[in-house]
Amino acid sequence: MKKGISMAVLAFTACAFLAGCNKKSGASSEAAASAAKTIVDHTGTQVTIPANVERVVISSLLPLPSVYCLYMGGPKKLVGMHPSSKAAAVNSYLSTCYPEIKDIDSHFVKGSTVSVEELLALKPDLILYNAGNQEEREIFDSIGIPAVGFSTNIAGFNTIETYAQWITLLGEIFGQTKRSDEIIEYGRSVNEMVKSRTASLSENEKPVCLFLYACEANSITTYGGNMFNQYWIETCGGKNASFDLKGSASINMEQIYQWNPDKIFITNFTPALPEDLYTNAIGTYDWSSIKAIQNKEVYKNPLGMYRWAPPSSDTPLALQWFAKQIHPELFSDIDMDAEIKSYFKKFYGVELTDENLNDIYHPARAASGK
Repeated sequence: MKKGISMAVLAFTACAFLAGCNKKSGASSEAAASAAKTIVDHTGTQVTIPANVERVVISSLLPLPSVYCLYMGGPKKLVGMHPSSKAAAVNSYLSTCYPEIKDIDSHFVKGSTVSVEELLALKPDLILYNAGNQEEREIFDSIGIPAVGFSTNIAGFNTIETYAQWITLLGEIFGQTKRSDEIIEYGRSVNEMVKSRTASLSENEKPVCLFLYACEANSITTYGGNMFNQYWIETCGGKNASFDLKGSASINMEQIYQWNPDKIFITNFTPALPEDLYTNAIGTYDWSSIKAIQNKEVYKNPLGMYRWAPPSSDTPLALQWFAKQIHPELFSDIDMDAEIKSYFKKFYGVELTDENLNDIYHPARAASGK
């Protein structure tokens, strides 16, 4: 987006605001002030927002729409969401539970850039975005729309605590509820249960695990030790093969041969499936000598209300699922079918069928958005 356009929009917005202020009486100004409140977002910024938010856009924080729907009981007031969030939504149970999410606009993001014109057309009175995306924040500030940043590293990539912090901030925006307390407490109880069972494992008892963020014909991408995969693997009693890397990192097969992981997890950000690795169906890669391939220990992350890799509304379920894959003997008593059905009934108010469960365990390639 050209700066000239942004500045023109800013000038127009500022002029309109000032013109409106000049017409207001002192009494109406006081009324306007009482109709707003100030919160502190995850960037440490004080943000003044409407006391009663009516039109919400969720931008660059891709998992947040699922957490928002969990908190709000559906996509109430949501008028815009990122295209990648929508790709996950329409190919997950989120759209089955809340069909109206299929109609939420996602055209305000073009590639990786926010279109100011498309965004303004949605007439949002609040934007929720990734606190690390400073470029977006500058756009939102320039057009005068309140924007609240949600951080992905506020809890050191602990997915349970990140999820809890997102729900807490949603509560500050929309009002705390007993429901939000129950959601947070359940997640923390699952975290403590899993940690208590894996705490005494020796290093030799911890399988080497590799997350594949993407696996395509010309590139393979993993996460380093400062990402959410570290929390899943470490908490569930494994060793992260890519611990020494940082962020989202490109790797090659030679590196994977050296790591020789015991277990491989494929995220929902890529169309790749376990059978693609078992049959060497992607590019010219040869996976056949890897232990995880030989022992059929390649797992596609499930897709419930969102992708099970970053924090999401299904985070407590994801933690139990990862634990069962990494140490099935320690978590043999956990019935994932029953856990998922119970969670969905309690927090989403829906009854899952066995067919629904199958869809969650076997997500469509299209859910990657690629």
